[in-house]
Amino acid sequence: MSRFSNIVGRIRRNPWFFLGVVLPVLLSAFYYFLIASDQYVSESRFVIKAPNQRGAQVSTIANLIQTTGLSAGQEQADQVIDYVRSRAALEQLGKAVPVKQVYGSANADFLSQFPALWDEDAFEDLYEYYQGKVTIDRDPDTGLVVLRTIAFDGKNAKAINERLLRQSEELVNELNERARKRAISEAEERMNEAEQRVTAARKALATYRNRSELVEPLKQASGILEIANRLIAERSVLEAQLSTLERLTPEHPSIPTLRQRIASLTREIDRQTERIVGGTGAINTKLPDYEALAVEQEFAEQLLVLTRSTLEQARADALKQQFYLERVVNPNEPDLPEYPHALRIVLTILGFALCLYFIIWMFVVGILEHAPED
Repeated sequence: MSRFSNIVGRIRRNPWFFLGVVLPVLLSAFYYFLIASDQYVSESRFVIKAPNQRGAQVSTIANLIQTTGLSAGQEQADQVIDYVRSRAALEQLGKAVPVKQVYGSANADFLSQFPALWDEDAFEDLYEYYQGKVTIDRDPDTGLVVLRTIAFDGKNAKAINERLLRQSEELVNELNERARKRAISEAEERMNEAEQRVTAARKALATYRNRSELVEPLKQASGILEIANRLIAERSVLEAQLSTLERLTPEHPSIPTLRQRIASLTREIDRQTERIVGGTGAINTKLPDYEALAVEQEFAEQLLVLTRSTLEQARADALKQQFYLERVVNPNEPDLPEYPHALRIVLTILGFALCLYFIIWMFVVGILEHAPED
């Protein structure tokens, strides 16, 4: 009885120390040692890889880091991390695991369970609670993505972790499918544009041929030149004959005939030449436009071949898996609780309360010392 009286007396002499230090420490110790529920943590680790990394040989820690943390799937890993932290992940998780029942279990104390005393049984409150029970981050040392789930039972912690892993795998597969469809769609669009370009080029060339009455200008010009050359050769022979007759027999009766034939050949040669290099309507005036249309058609046809090859390659790539989630550590079923760290928390509260108390005490003492005396 005397000991209790001494304690009461000390409290009366220094009530602020009791209220600011002793009482918070006693309440926290009572809660964390006697009331707080055990919480179990299930952990898994995974990495997002590309197919060309599947057979990578790992011989050192450096190689492990290079083939995992610095893999080509970093962007996909970040997308998975953002997804697991999102409301969409919680909604999908709730379809497979009764999240509210798991965290509202009778094994949970009134401060740890969902909904808390100050919360409502709403999805937004559940999402805030979920963020405190599920953490996912990238390990800076290995580059692996670490997923940790907390529950009041080891089986539930593992079940939630396993389900989130499966959802992440489904997300990676969905991202692959979107990339495949986008690549094929873009390749098909380019091929359709190339086909339209080929059709337009062929129509333009056919229209020009009909309008200019030319099929193959170069071949036609070659034919005309061949005719002209043959006529020139024939004229040369006749001119030689004429020259011989005029020198030997100036009065030969065939001389006028030869002159007429030479004149006729000359007119024909001039006519054939004008078809190639004459004025308006000659082949040389039509050749530039024809060559431009022919080049456009050839280029369009080559582009069509290229886009078809690209489409086939895109379809071949679509049959391959672009990225995949590789589990490095599967979710474990913990048999010992990791939380709460009762002693650590109580000692932290004690240290914080003592620091705060002595700061306030020194502040008050300083004010009293400098206060003017009446």
